[in-house]
Amino acid sequence: MGSDQKRLTVLFIGPPGSGKGTQAEYLKRDYSVCHLATGDLFRAAVAAGTELGKKVKSIMDSGALVPDDLTISLLKENMKKPECKGGFILDGFPRTSVQQEKLTEMLNENNTKLHSVFHFKIDDEELIPRVTGRLLHEKSGRTYHTVFKPPKTPMTDDLTGEPLIRRSDDNEQTLRKRLVAFHQQTAPVISHYQKLNCVVPLDATKKPAEVYNSIKGALKEQGF
Repeated sequence: MGSDQKRLTVLFIGPPGSGKGTQAEYLKRDYSVCHLATGDLFRAAVAAGTELGKKVKSIMDSGALVPDDLTISLLKENMKKPECKGGFILDGFPRTSVQQEKLTEMLNENNTKLHSVFHFKIDDEELIPRVTGRLLHEKSGRTYHTVFKPPKTPMTDDLTGEPLIRRSDDNEQTLRKRLVAFHQQTAPVISHYQKLNCVVPLDATKKPAEVYNSIKGALKEQGF
């Protein structure tokens, strides 16, 4: 559905654990867009052991948000990749008013229209079990959850039999700090996009299929 003539550009704004990654997988599959999740891009930089990655690791482990200049550099680099030609989902960016202004500049430079801002709404207390139960197979990026999507054998990847890990920032103390920062910084961003009438609120407590139907309905109204 994505094409050069009509490049689908959407933002996902929501706290950690609100289901943005799951919805991004559905959109990638059905609309031929790429998923630019700042968290994943940061973790890839950390895994590569670059200077940027080392800076990012210490910041993420402390629960603080990565500074704008580092985030913007990483995103600009990734937006140029061929798989983003049909459009992209920005997930975790913009988180601040400065980032929002930078994104507007970037989109204008590329003559790209922002179609929708999907706002994933969920109570903070519901996020704690969602996030603290997350498990990861590091090599493939496959994810599991101790309650919602358990592996067949505890702490073991279903396909390779290799051990699963918990990410260092997936603990309650770090999550609570991240949520405080998230709410403080994203409130003015959401307010800005509401004034442009492009925010689509989503009830992130619903089942993934129901949330996705809401997303598809909003995109259909715009001709996608």
